[in-house]
Amino acid sequence: MAKPLRIGLVGYGFMGRTHSNAYRRVPNFFDLEYTPVLQAVCARDAAKVQTFANTWGYESVETDWRKLVERKDIDAVDICTPNNLHKEIALAAAANGKMILCEKPLAMNVAEGEEMCQAVEKAKVLNTVWYNYRRVPAVTFAKQLIDEGKLGRIFHYRANFLQDWTISADLPQGGNALWRLDAAAAGSGVTGDLLAHCIDTALWLNGGITTVNAMTETFIKERTHTLTGKVEKVSIDDACAFLCRFGNGSLGLFESTRYARGHKALYTFEINGEHASIKWDLHDLHRLQYFDHRDQGSLRGWRSIHVTDSDHPYMSHWWVPGLQIGYEHTFVHQVADFLQGVAKGESIGPTFRDSLETQKVCDAVLNSARDGAWQTID
Repeated sequence: MAKPLRIGLVGYGFMGRTHSNAYRRVPNFFDLEYTPVLQAVCARDAAKVQTFANTWGYESVETDWRKLVERKDIDAVDICTPNNLHKEIALAAAANGKMILCEKPLAMNVAEGEEMCQAVEKAKVLNTVWYNYRRVPAVTFAKQLIDEGKLGRIFHYRANFLQDWTISADLPQGGNALWRLDAAAAGSGVTGDLLAHCIDTALWLNGGITTVNAMTETFIKERTHTLTGKVEKVSIDDACAFLCRFGNGSLGLFESTRYARGHKALYTFEINGEHASIKWDLHDLHRLQYFDHRDQGSLRGWRSIHVTDSDHPYMSHWWVPGLQIGYEHTFVHQVADFLQGVAKGESIGPTFRDSLETQKVCDAVLNSARDGAWQTID
């Protein structure tokens, strides 16, 4: 019998659903020492949170997250709130000895993130941040190829994350549904929401970033605020592009926007090395494109690797070769890895400390865009 790990979820939005689905599915496909128990879910609206609990099978509800983190029957707190609440909840959870799974980005800024890191390290509680794209099998496979030296020296890393959902000037900002457009709740716009994913993946695959030079734009300067009903200044970045240098000497080019008509969630990256190149596209997430210059000349060209075989990362837990998986499975993989870490008494990456490095890049990008100058990352 697997040992129970009792989960307390704070927040029931989109991420609350993806995490809950992962907790429910992981024991069906992974043989683990621990199994998640959906112990409690917390949100301010009692009726809505009870409906969510009934749908996903949570045993109880709370409307005050402080009560949830103090409960003796909770082992791990999962933070799925707007970004401005991450720090306060994490500090309280750590003080109560709870393991913590926190949605990305880690915090509103580096100062908050450092405080969170110190809290979990002082309390010695296991922690992770939900940068789920690391656990797309094709992306994990890319990591293996890089670590094996297949690409050789890396010269270029480029990534983008494009959406189009905020183009309408009639779209309001703030409130439960649109807090990502409100700087007071989100901290930043596409930089913390979308580019943070690109940056985390890049740091994992290609190592640390040392300097950045960025530009941002807010295309619609004012929007009606959902909570006040007043037209207020928009303070988040609608679009961001930045150049960077990595510690390994390679150059980086990153772009993100919510104003790319025709794109709902286009996340791609390409890495060029001395021997080979790889590229990946979220819209075709089970495939990794690979070019190896060492192939025989007449056969040299891009190949499409269908990452579904049992010797590919994670795939032995799912279907027979050729049958692919999707977005939701990345969260299942993160839960599985987290539970394996619990069995070993180890935090799995990205930890709070790992994610602080992404936060440092995000802060540097925003500072560079504001000051119009290169920023160095310590």
